[in-house]
Amino acid sequence: MGNDMQFISIEFLVFLPLVFFAYWFLAGKNIQAQNCIIVLASYVFYGWWDWRFLLLIAASTFLDFFVGVKLGLTDYLPRRKLYLLLSVVANLSLLGFFKYFNFFMDSFAAAFTFLGNPIDLYRLRIILPVGISFYTFQTMSYSIDVYKRNMPPTNDFIAFSAYVSFFPQLVAGPIERATNLLPQFSSERFFTYEAASDGMRQILWGAFKKIVIADNCAVIANQIFASPERFSGSTLLLGAFFFAFQIYGDFSGYSDIAIGVSRLFGFKLMRNFANPYFSRDIAEFWRRWHISLSTWFRDYVYIPLGGSKKSKAINVRNTFIIFLLSGFWHGANWTFLVWGGLNALYFIPLMLGNKNRKNLGIVAEGHLLPSAGELLSMVTTFFMVLIAWVFFRADSVAQAMGITMKIFSFSLFEAPKIPDSNNVWIVLFLVSLFLVVEWFGREGEYAIQKIPAKLPTALRYAFYYSIAFVIVLAGGDEQQFIYFQF
Repeated sequence: MGNDMQFISIEFLVFLPLVFFAYWFLAGKNIQAQNCIIVLASYVFYGWWDWRFLLLIAASTFLDFFVGVKLGLTDYLPRRKLYLLLSVVANLSLLGFFKYFNFFMDSFAAAFTFLGNPIDLYRLRIILPVGISFYTFQTMSYSIDVYKRNMPPTNDFIAFSAYVSFFPQLVAGPIERATNLLPQFSSERFFTYEAASDGMRQILWGAFKKIVIADNCAVIANQIFASPERFSGSTLLLGAFFFAFQIYGDFSGYSDIAIGVSRLFGFKLMRNFANPYFSRDIAEFWRRWHISLSTWFRDYVYIPLGGSKKSKAINVRNTFIIFLLSGFWHGANWTFLVWGGLNALYFIPLMLGNKNRKNLGIVAEGHLLPSAGELLSMVTTFFMVLIAWVFFRADSVAQAMGITMKIFSFSLFEAPKIPDSNNVWIVLFLVSLFLVVEWFGREGEYAIQKIPAKLPTALRYAFYYSIAFVIVLAGGDEQQFIYFQF
């Protein structure tokens, strides 16, 4: 058992060039050889963390490949349903056991204790496999899409294995659809300087988000959330602010690196974040935050339940179901369920008023600054998101309620008191700088995709080197990617 090979690590800096060389120079233009190298590299990448859990990825791969082949051989509906059921039940059972077994045991015991019949249930020492929520949803979506005839099944086991285990997005997404990624493993890939340089830019920006923004914000957020009872409402709100940028920088930074690394190998992954903190309402926020998960629940849960085409009561029920499932997907804790439920409560008034698709475009598109109305909408939405993040970050629902009550008390108007105040001002400056770059780059796939193109060559490289310099100079204490635990 070793350490996980994070993107921000010496191991990965050695691993990536070796895989790149083998992929483009040893395999040449042989698609099958390239796919074999991807599978081997992906298994080494994941096995670096804990080789025993490679058996789980292999099991998911064999199962859904088998289901796909069988679905391709029959048109008999009851049999097709049986194969789909096998995929869904087996995948969710694996995910349920590793992620939720102890949660259900603890909740069951707590319910009996509450009713006056305390019982002591056995807890298993279960290690949560990194990324299990991501690759389980990815393999399962393949079986569902083949069942629904959205795509033909594949008979290429190596290509399918590469799709399931593709190392850039294996442990924290984006959760790729087979309809987008799997065909890319069956077609010839070409190395182009444009795609590779675009990938390197996105990797650079992802590293900035993770090392400069997320890791620095984490230090302050952790200090405040470690003992929230000591702090005023203003300090706790500031803690929620830093956590908001920690989780955004951390998760979208990972996605940027994953998408950028994929570009180096000739693959195009889906966008996972689209400037969510510039959203003008909660519906827009959820179209821009963790896009691969929210669209997964939309397509595979919300629409099959009837979507928004039924009565208002069923629409409300379906909305609650997907938000609660989204919360539960994140972890085995009541805090995540409350977080999901709170977001549903935010969303439902928009849906009932038919305003949930009001803000589909980019905010202030073609303009330098937002209007006063847009700015007010963005600030209001961001504040609602902050309150929801309190429940996501807190250790318990009771702690989150205590923090929220303080935020809405008169202590909100006291001057914040934070242990390391000098560091706070530096991090606030870095976050402000980050927001400015994100704002000016909001029309690109990622913030620095289009900005440098307008600059002369010398200034463009100065821009890149300055980002790299800030990464080296202002990197915070190294933190593991948050979404590894999901």
